Amino acid sequence: MQVRNSRQITFALGFLAILGFLGGCKKQVATSHPAPAPAPTSAQPTVTLNATPTSVKSGDTVTLSWTSTDATDADIEPGVGKVALQGSTPVNPTDSTTYTITATGPGGSGTATARVTVGAAAPVVTPTTNNASMSELFEQNVKDAFFDFNKSDLRPDAREALTKTAEFLRSYPPVRVTIEGHCDDRGSTEYNIGLGERRAQAAKNYLISLGITADRMDTVSWGKERPFCTEQTESCWQENRRAHFVAAH
Repeated sequence: MQVRNSRQITFALGFLAILGFLGGCKKQVATSHPAPAPAPTSAQPTVTLNATPTSVKSGDTVTLSWTSTDATDADIEPGVGKVALQGSTPVNPTDSTTYTITATGPGGSGTATARVTVGAAAPVVTPTTNNASMSELFEQNVKDAFFDFNKSDLRPDAREALTKTAEFLRSYPPVRVTIEGHCDDRGSTEYNIGLGERRAQAAKNYLISLGITADRMDTVSWGKERPFCTEQTESCWQENRRAHFVAAH
């Protein structure tokens, strides 16, 4: 009988030990916590910078324009400083300069550059008081801009012509001009009046980008009403598709 009781006691103690072990495991599982998810990373800022035009004379006006993404702060050097996250600003470099914009944000920083090449300043020429001589100078140096059919965007040859016109206007500050928009005779009168105005305005805007102030230029559209050539050929039509300059008095 004593041996039997001893076995029963040993069995009971073993059973209680198992229950205790299982309870401890449940408690340990219940109090464990999953690891927190990693915080999302911020995107690195991106930025662009453009200069118009990229080649000027000393002291001429250049327009810097830029955009950025994922940034909270932007800075342009040299000489500009803090700027909005997108926009444009005029600068007047006297030496060839590389402008650098730096955009910063929670995800880091990004940079972009724009190079402006500066040549020698155009000589300041005193306007002549002889009207005939001034007219000759105007005709020799002021160049019309020509356009493709049904277009008002500036071709490379038109930009080159307008650059020469700008050089003359910078040399003679008192000179004012009227920019006439012309078209060939294809299309309606109403349509060509609108097209001629767009051509005149495109030439004016490009001259403004080269530093010629808007108050020195007026625009008018003649559409197809005042052709330079009346033959029905492509070479003749090309003569009529232009932004034509007239000295304003």
